[in-house]
Amino acid sequence: MNVVISKDTREMGELAASKAGELIKQAVAERGSANIVVATGASQFETLAALIVQKDIPWEQVTGFHLDEYIGISTDHPASFCKYLSERFVSKVPLKAFHFIDGMAKQVADECSRLSDLITAHPIDVALIGIGENGHLAFNDPPADFDTEVPYLVVSLDEACRRQQLGEGWFSTFEEIPTQAISMSVRQILKSNAIVCSVPDERKADATAKVIEGPITQDVPASILQSHLATTIFLDPPAASKLSESMSATR
Repeated sequence: MNVVISKDTREMGELAASKAGELIKQAVAERGSANIVVATGASQFETLAALIVQKDIPWEQVTGFHLDEYIGISTDHPASFCKYLSERFVSKVPLKAFHFIDGMAKQVADECSRLSDLITAHPIDVALIGIGENGHLAFNDPPADFDTEVPYLVVSLDEACRRQQLGEGWFSTFEEIPTQAISMSVRQILKSNAIVCSVPDERKADATAKVIEGPITQDVPASILQSHLATTIFLDPPAASKLSESMSATR
């Protein structure tokens, strides 16, 4: 796992996007196509904005996968991750395909199976992700399941996760936040050839320090990224503020 501390949030996004773009172009050059995972939330604003304006990415050869989605949220809801991805990414680049999660599916188990079959047939080259204030990875809240090999599954959202969504302004009240979601599993994320993780903001500082310098534990799900050698975590200074002074960071 590599750590890059930028001078500000904008540079964090630019550096993360540059890394992701190079990985996508490398995959297309080697195999003729690339498969990516795209996350949502406030942590991805700068990264996605910088990624869509990059030059020379052969988007027509790129297939995208949705990381997670609330169960019971329609695509016109302000908090819908489908809406987020459509507006900020999918409508901006000419992708070969993008596989959204249907949070309104009548049979959630069937939706998980559909997505699992699709991603199994499309090994992931690069996953763009973030981490939560509670250290979650995708919507795998603590204590996360580190063992399941199921690519997509139904998860329960803990109070800290739901309060983060309220604090970021996606919902008007705590009560309207769903208690369950469809999420890519931890093991499926780790199967990605490379992981680009963007983490801005001081409210993520405690989790960031635990993820990078603490033990690998289900109680800090994203700490498992320490085991993935091709992971790069991009931080802005506030997010990096709780790291030890001895923590080495490269640009």
